[in-house]
Amino acid sequence: MSTEILSFPNGFLWGTATSAYQIEGAWNEDGKGPSIWDTFCRQPGKVERGENGDRAADHYHRWAEDLDLMVELGLKAYRFSISWPRVLPQGTGAVNSAGLDFYDRLVDGLLARGIEPFPTLFHWDLPQALQDRGGWPSRDTALAFADYARVVAERLSDRVTCWITHNEPWVAAFVGHFLGEHAPGLQDLVATFRATHHLLLSHGYAVEALRAAARRPLQVGITLNLTPGYPASDSEEDRLAVRRFDGVMNRLLLDPLFCGQYPEDVVAMAGSLLPVEPGDLERIAAPLDFLGVNYYSRAVIRHDPSMPMLEIAQVQPEGSEYSQMWEIYPPGMYELLRRVWNDYRPATIIITENGICVPDGVDLDGRVRDERRIRYLRDHIAQVHRAIQDGVPVRGYFVWSLLDNFEWAYGYRMRFGLVYVDFDTLKRTVKDSGRWYARVIQANGLPGDTV
Repeated sequence: MSTEILSFPNGFLWGTATSAYQIEGAWNEDGKGPSIWDTFCRQPGKVERGENGDRAADHYHRWAEDLDLMVELGLKAYRFSISWPRVLPQGTGAVNSAGLDFYDRLVDGLLARGIEPFPTLFHWDLPQALQDRGGWPSRDTALAFADYARVVAERLSDRVTCWITHNEPWVAAFVGHFLGEHAPGLQDLVATFRATHHLLLSHGYAVEALRAAARRPLQVGITLNLTPGYPASDSEEDRLAVRRFDGVMNRLLLDPLFCGQYPEDVVAMAGSLLPVEPGDLERIAAPLDFLGVNYYSRAVIRHDPSMPMLEIAQVQPEGSEYSQMWEIYPPGMYELLRRVWNDYRPATIIITENGICVPDGVDLDGRVRDERRIRYLRDHIAQVHRAIQDGVPVRGYFVWSLLDNFEWAYGYRMRFGLVYVDFDTLKRTVKDSGRWYARVIQANGLPGDTV
């Protein structure tokens, strides 16, 4: 075990991340409208054990307690999402002042505790009213998102500097509209590519709206789930399969955001499904202050002609360590950051999510001994440090997640939190990983005894 101390740059942002539907609960309180996830969870068979986010971790009522936990962890920043249907129950039109008031209190509470708020405007909980009018496959939803961004900025931009428009638009488009495993639960290729374009377009509109409504200079970014692909063999077929995977998984979003165009190979395959109108790509490519990167694992890909569309299949390499959901592959963090920096040159990068789900629980002495999570975080933070040493401008790292939460179609089975939540009593218990992370933050890096 090395005793080297891996120090990070002064001012490096250490934080955690959550999302509204996964932790807030209060699904129909204080004027909030239903979201597509409220609807999806009520469809039989969509979520494990028929669970839902009606109460979740009850953060809506316990936010002050949760903010005090953040102080205990020493967090410098907190990434949360704002619930669109809590602010605009119909998606457009009348503003629900009680919903905005909640985020007002949350922001004030964070600032009073010396924690920088990092709101995300959309983390998948589209107002059901907008879904009923066409959802993301409809261009009108992109325009509605711009109005929502304006409403929120007018209330909070006097105190909030850093804004994220979208979390993982690829997931919203493909897992929600192609695989059907997330809300709204469609399996429609045309809707998938229309949703992809309108999600990106709505980002461009929102960047304009945020800057226009700002009451102070803002930093605006978007968060993408990026997955590096690796061929399962040295064969030309597998290498070409990785290229196809990368086109749809990564370049489909990175290219329009940073280059103002969709990838040529993806356009050759699906261009007719992208409803691009004049001026759209220029709007999507509006300059960003930072790129948010969510990294969890890599994908090992082989050519498989039996699979639809891309003719690819994912391989689980033997000999690797796995969480409940993915292969654990820390070098992928470094390789992804280097690739993004080399190919796209974002102004700066923030790791907006990185974490692991492993089974854990409270022992008889009240501790949660989640040593595998500590190892995962340690190894990935070391790879972030390696990228910074090589000149990649990474200025922040957010663990997913602060709390155990509602993990979408998996319900409450998958635990990602630094804080254990007993979903019967809602009692919070800081895990060993949380106490370890507090030491990392205090040291502004990996202390020698953790490397």
